[in-house]
Amino acid sequence: MRILERLRPDPIPAIHPLPEYLVSGQRAAWYEDTKQVLQVPWMGVVTMAYTHYPTFFGELWRGLRPLCQSRPFVEAFMALRDTVESQTAQLNPASLIEPLAAMGYAAREIDAIRQMNTVFSHGNQLYVLIASIARHLLEIGDMAGSADATPFNRRHAPDITVPFMLMEYHHADEPTRLVYEDIKATLQLPFVNTDYRAFARWPSYFALAWNDLRDSVGTPLHEKITRACHDRAAGLVAEELPNPGGLSSNALRQAAKADASLDEIIQVCRLFQWLIPGLITNVAYCRHQLEAV
Repeated sequence: MRILERLRPDPIPAIHPLPEYLVSGQRAAWYEDTKQVLQVPWMGVVTMAYTHYPTFFGELWRGLRPLCQSRPFVEAFMALRDTVESQTAQLNPASLIEPLAAMGYAAREIDAIRQMNTVFSHGNQLYVLIASIARHLLEIGDMAGSADATPFNRRHAPDITVPFMLMEYHHADEPTRLVYEDIKATLQLPFVNTDYRAFARWPSYFALAWNDLRDSVGTPLHEKITRACHDRAAGLVAEELPNPGGLSSNALRQAAKADASLDEIIQVCRLFQWLIPGLITNVAYCRHQLEAV
C-alpha cells in the first residue's frame, strides 16, 4: 500500500488550538479523555487543532480511542522512540551537564529537566501516529490492519513528578522571546511547540540547549533521521497497525466536510504530520544533551 509523502504545506494553514484553561463543554471532555487514554499530561497542539473541527474530531477520536489502548499501538510507538533516539546520537549532541553545573544547576534540577524531556519523548510518538492516521484516512484510504487488537491495560507512561508548566510568550522575558523567534524562523513555523515552552521554564538551560541544537537542524543527517521517523510512522499506519475502532476513510472525509472544506482540514493534517517527526528528532537530541560525557 502507498504510504504518505512527507509534505510541508505552503502556505502554512491557519490553526485554531484552544488552550486547556479556556475550553469547556464537549471540547473540554475530549481534552481530558484524550490525555487519560494517551497517558500524557498535556493536550498536544495537533489534537487541540483537530478539535476546532468537532464533527471531524469526534469521528476520528471514536475510532482512535480503542486503537490507542491496544498493545500493538503501544509497542509501535515505543519502538519508534528507541529508533529515533538511537539514530539521533549520530548528530553528536554536546553534553550540557558540565556547563549547567558551572552555571549553578544542582543534580536534582538537571534531573527535573530530564523528566520533562521524558514526558515529550514518550508522548510525541503517540501524537505522530495520530497525525499520520488522520492524514492517511483523508488522503489515501482505509487502514489495512485487522479489527482485532489485544488491549493494553497497564501504564506505559513514565512515572514523572516534575510539575508540568509552560513558559508562554507573554510570560517570557526578552532573551527567551528572542529564542522563541529564532525557533520559529529556523523551523519555519508560526508558533512554538509545547515542548519548547516547557523547556523554557529553565531559561538559561533552554538557551544553551537551543544554541547547540539549532546548528544540527536542517543538516542532511538531521533531515535523514526526521524523514526516517516520518516514513516509519506512515508505514505503521499503512501496513501494520490494527483498526479496532473501525476507522473509515469515507466516514472521516464526510465528517471533515461537515465542518469545513476538505482541503482546509487536509492542509492542517499535513502540517502536523510534517512537523512532529522533526520535533521528535529535536527532543531526542535534547535528551542526549543531558547525558554525561
